[in-house]
Amino acid sequence: MLLTGPDPRWNAGAGAANTEVTSQMSRGLALDLGTATILACNQSREIVFREPSILAVNSETREIVAIGQSVSSLIGHTAGHVVATKPIRDGAIIDFSVAERMMRLVLQQSGLSRIGRSKVVVAVPGSVTPVERRAIEEATRKAGASSAHLIEQPLAGAMGAGIPVNDAVGTMVVDIGGGITEAAVISFGGIVTLRSAHSGGMALDAAIQAYLRQAHGITIGEQLAQDIKLALGSAIALDQELQAEVRGRDMMTGSPRSATVTSIEIRDAMSEPLRAVLDVVQTCLADAPAELAQDVILQGMHLIGGGALLRGLADHIAHQIGIQVHLADRPVEAVVEGAALFLDYLPALSKQSTSAWS
Repeated sequence: MLLTGPDPRWNAGAGAANTEVTSQMSRGLALDLGTATILACNQSREIVFREPSILAVNSETREIVAIGQSVSSLIGHTAGHVVATKPIRDGAIIDFSVAERMMRLVLQQSGLSRIGRSKVVVAVPGSVTPVERRAIEEATRKAGASSAHLIEQPLAGAMGAGIPVNDAVGTMVVDIGGGITEAAVISFGGIVTLRSAHSGGMALDAAIQAYLRQAHGITIGEQLAQDIKLALGSAIALDQELQAEVRGRDMMTGSPRSATVTSIEIRDAMSEPLRAVLDVVQTCLADAPAELAQDVILQGMHLIGGGALLRGLADHIAHQIGIQVHLADRPVEAVVEGAALFLDYLPALSKQSTSAWS
């Protein structure tokens, strides 16, 4: 679907966007409800909320006690009925009741309560079902939005990365999030081919945890697994391999125990989820129309999402697929910034058919 708006930024991409919002446009907010991180961006392209996608919930009243970083300081230090929960899994909302309360809190902390009810754009995986889309729209409106609009994450990410998505040529975006990886070929302002897999940054963390249990007999938590991934993880061999001492709990005795782990071990441990990412990319490219696939082969593909920050991942994909891979300047923020850019085009889109968007 070709999308047109009141100014040429759509064709220039988010990188050319002027941050001034015209008085004719109602103020709004863009949300990226990621499996690992929740981001909110206002219409001036400012990130106004950034927290881990975890809540502390009163299991008796279902009230949200805390969100994001502050959750870890509460768990274990409050009454037993306060539990940690993640309402978003593999890029999809699994508990809409809690998610609605979460979005209300996010909107309030993002300044929505000060500017009144506003339009909200929510970036969602391209693979969500029509039923899930309607549920997300309803939850967003109940959370305080005057209207809710959805945009697919790969398309939003392309816009946020400054890619001219309205061009007739084919552009490929690979979005490696916390819970899901999506590859999309985009042309004329819409997604032509989309493939996804439940493999992302959190799958890499889980693979590290499983390896340490099997190879070293110690168990570690999710946060430490993520720290190890950041410190030692890579998708390709390093010029100088790394090592670190990891302290976990002995599986046999339950006592604390340390083990020396190398970057080679961690790379091997992550090989299976990385293979799943490659499979998504290869399948998407193979299924794309021949003319658009040729455009991608000539111009390369674009990598976004937090998982894209793994050392050497862009080079690994390029080597395995045989196509140049461009890492976005701000891969984590690309989706929410693209969704914020999309806010500017809602007035024009309301005059067109918006069935593909809301």
